[in-house]
Amino acid sequence: MSETGSSFSETGSYTLAIDGMGGDGGPEVVVAGLAIAADRHPSARILLVGDEAKLSGLLSRHPRAAAICTILPAGSAIPMDMKPTAALRVRDSSMRLAMDAVAKGAAQGVVSAGNSGAMLALAKIVVKTLPGISRPAMAALSPTTRGDVVMLDLGANVSCDWRNLVEFAIMGEAFAKAVLGLPAPTIGLLNVGSEELKGDERLRQAAEVLRGSALARQFHGFVEGHDITAGTTDVVVTDGFTGNVALKTGEGALKMAFTLLRQVFTSSLLGRIGYLLVRPGLERMKEWLDPRRYNGAVFVGLNGVVVKSHGGTDAEGFAAAVDVAMDMVTHRFTDSIRDRLAHMEKLTSVKVTPDQQAVPAS
Repeated sequence: MSETGSSFSETGSYTLAIDGMGGDGGPEVVVAGLAIAADRHPSARILLVGDEAKLSGLLSRHPRAAAICTILPAGSAIPMDMKPTAALRVRDSSMRLAMDAVAKGAAQGVVSAGNSGAMLALAKIVVKTLPGISRPAMAALSPTTRGDVVMLDLGANVSCDWRNLVEFAIMGEAFAKAVLGLPAPTIGLLNVGSEELKGDERLRQAAEVLRGSALARQFHGFVEGHDITAGTTDVVVTDGFTGNVALKTGEGALKMAFTLLRQVFTSSLLGRIGYLLVRPGLERMKEWLDPRRYNGAVFVGLNGVVVKSHGGTDAEGFAAAVDVAMDMVTHRFTDSIRDRLAHMEKLTSVKVTPDQQAVPAS
């Protein structure tokens, strides 16, 4: 553990580096979000990185945020449309300096609403991956009928082998412990069927390794798409392509449902009367499914906490991303992954026996 990590362990103090210039709303949304976060985390220390003049002016209007923030001046900002390779060459950007703060031990985590591709590229180069992890993954919470579920990967890795999936399971378990407070989160591998013979070779190899690992008691087996929203497991593991499609499909289905409800309740007098009767319940459901509550995807598998806020979120949503980062830091998320890796057998090749050949999707 680094010297900063030791200090954190002994004193309980923590610092987050915040990219003050990222996102569609820019520093106005970031600082307003930090004002909300300050009420929830009054003992936090924030290293706010960006244009000093702009940030100072905004902090003067948000004294709650100013109370926990120290400004680190940055000479530039990464545009939302900049390619990752170009972003790596901009060494004085607010995003780069925020990452540097984590790498140098000045902060335990970073939050940015900026360019996703640039953020992942910088995280891998500057913060670096943990020993034993081949690729970082993107993880986030999603609502279910039984609470929240951790989903990963959500787009960082379009293609994965079985080793990556096992690593994702390890990281997803640590995420669920830190953010959901679960002592022994259950884990499912997303597949075309729940039967052991379903799916391709990489899925069956990953399942075989997990069944024989320290996570065996928590490994549920294969889960299907409907199991995500049913909350069958606490963690759902998949490759980045499938995970991103599942996430966007769920978001689209939710928007469609609310659109249809609006049409039903506004199309007639009877519908409007019906709305008045069910309005309290609908308001509770809307609040529960509010995407701002689930803002804050985490690039897991790195040597520090790296949280990506949605670029188009508002102050409340940005505060939620800060909440996620705080949960990760205070629960020593990175150390949890290290500890779990230390108790997992070395990931070597797994042989698939003839009776384990794939069965087509039904």
